[in-house]
Amino acid sequence: MTYGRRNFLKQSSALAAGLAAAPLAGLSPAAHAADWPSRPIRLVVPYTAGGSSDIIARLISKQLGEALGQSVVVDNRPGANGNVGAALVAQATDNHTLLLCDIGALAISPSVYTKLTFNIAKDLKPVSMLAYSPHLLVVHPSVQVTSVKELVALSQRSQLNFAVTAIGSAPHLAGVAVEQATGAKWQYVPYKGGSQAIADTVGGSAQVLMNGMLATLPHVQSGKLKLIAQSKRTRMPLLQNVPTIAEQGVPNFESGTWQGVMAPASMPDALVARISAELIRIIRAPELRAQLVAQGAEVVTMTPGETGKFFVAEQSRWAGVVKQAGIKLEA
Repeated sequence: MTYGRRNFLKQSSALAAGLAAAPLAGLSPAAHAADWPSRPIRLVVPYTAGGSSDIIARLISKQLGEALGQSVVVDNRPGANGNVGAALVAQATDNHTLLLCDIGALAISPSVYTKLTFNIAKDLKPVSMLAYSPHLLVVHPSVQVTSVKELVALSQRSQLNFAVTAIGSAPHLAGVAVEQATGAKWQYVPYKGGSQAIADTVGGSAQVLMNGMLATLPHVQSGKLKLIAQSKRTRMPLLQNVPTIAEQGVPNFESGTWQGVMAPASMPDALVARISAELIRIIRAPELRAQLVAQGAEVVTMTPGETGKFFVAEQSRWAGVVKQAGIKLEA
């Protein structure tokens, strides 16, 4: 299995078509006019506060509100690896509700969950991709290893608790992929979000963590966590001295968080296009871009169609990992 980034912009499938489709439902003529939005926009983050998606949401909410002429309220709705919040948005029909999540993690859900209360392809549509940040593979400072090889060897002779945001989450599957490639043995400990997984690893209840760079790097910089590797195929500029997982024995490995925005399928094309254009303009602004880069994220923007194709590629990419690991959950 190749874990590198696919040339997703060239891929297409029925799911991509479904995700990119835009039924013109539930919109009155007035909604096309300048009076939209007519009330605050709810930006649902389906994870706990303090994680990568939450950080991005709070960075862009003020500017998006100013651009649309209404406030944007960040609403954290964690649960079921993001599916609780995603289902809430999928069922919304008010044209004032959006989802900001890890698009890659959302793409994993159909492979992991035997039953979902919503159909991602039919009930959600892509708006735009915003940013990418790699996972950081870190350990508690008491763990006496400095490389992936040493960590794998230690895991084979001692029990190591591996903190994950949730079973079936993107960080969990990244850990599983490393296991499959190296023979490592972890004891996965699930949490309700990245911030809680970080807190327990900092506290020593867990020894190993794979989590988004945006939320994890400050704890590395403070010395509360020790950095072993980064999950981007090539080194991030901010971590030029830190080898990648690919460099440490897992060729072509790449994982991370892909922060993007989805909308209910009922939201019309005109509104999706307007929101997408504003989001891309905001995230590309030099000041915000510099702020994200300083924290370990790259600005990666995509149109609704491109985001839909990316979703399909990610779903295919991780389905094999899920199948080999035998991971199945009920929503």
